[in-house]
Amino acid sequence: MTGRTGLGAQRVTRRTGDRLVLDGLTLTLRPGETVGLIGPNGSGKSTLLRLLAGVLAPSGGVVTLDGRPLGELGRRTVARRVAVVEQHAHTQTELTVRDVVALGRVPHRRAWTAATAADGRAVTEALDRTGLTDRADQSWHTLSGGERQRTQIARALAQEPRELLFDEPTNHLDIQHQLDLLDLVASLPVTTLVALHDLNLAAMYCDRLLVLAGGLAVAEGTPGEVLTADLIKRVYGVSAEVTAADGHPVIRFLRRGAQGPARGASPGRPGSGGPRAAHVGGSERDR
Repeated sequence: MTGRTGLGAQRVTRRTGDRLVLDGLTLTLRPGETVGLIGPNGSGKSTLLRLLAGVLAPSGGVVTLDGRPLGELGRRTVARRVAVVEQHAHTQTELTVRDVVALGRVPHRRAWTAATAADGRAVTEALDRTGLTDRADQSWHTLSGGERQRTQIARALAQEPRELLFDEPTNHLDIQHQLDLLDLVASLPVTTLVALHDLNLAAMYCDRLLVLAGGLAVAEGTPGEVLTADLIKRVYGVSAEVTAADGHPVIRFLRRGAQGPARGASPGRPGSGGPRAAHVGGSERDR
């Protein structure tokens, strides 16, 4: 059930042409938690993030913010509450790090009005929180991949959101920068939904996981409940050993016995009791 406060989705469906990309998905984000969104390519992760951000409209069902349908709220209202960090950000314009972060204040200002003292404070605090104060006057184009991701997080924080959505923020980063970035994400005082490919990182940093496959939510629960060898086999089509360390699952993938996901299978509906799981199907792309 969608809560009265915060961001959520109730039985949302999304079609692209004749393809069913999301099928009756329900999600409630609890205040202050970090939720990991995992699943194979084409499972609907990016589509769900865009629905929750109001960038796409559902074909059926409803996305709500504080109990009100997102479609009833203006784009500026949503942008003040919900910030999105995409996989990649590019610009041909010569911008400094401070310029990029200041873009997060656009939802809080009327068109063509000058920045206020509150805008300046928000930008300064976002730079400080992301460790970019000493880079504020550096050109965006001279930054490393990890620094660009941190700049995008700072831009999102400057919006002063209560909900923050990440689409594969660790892609193309080396291990050190992946850990640094997720340490930062986990420390943020906001509700966070983050799409991840790396199951071990999801287990380390997320309070709760939602597994998508073929447009369906096939499992939901804590990392320890969700990340089992059985579910990994059914969802990803690979064999794995799952152990525990420091209170979270650790996954080791096995070469022998691994096989690709079955084609043409239809995911079952989640059952009751414990983490929900179902067989995987569909080959819809979520991009």
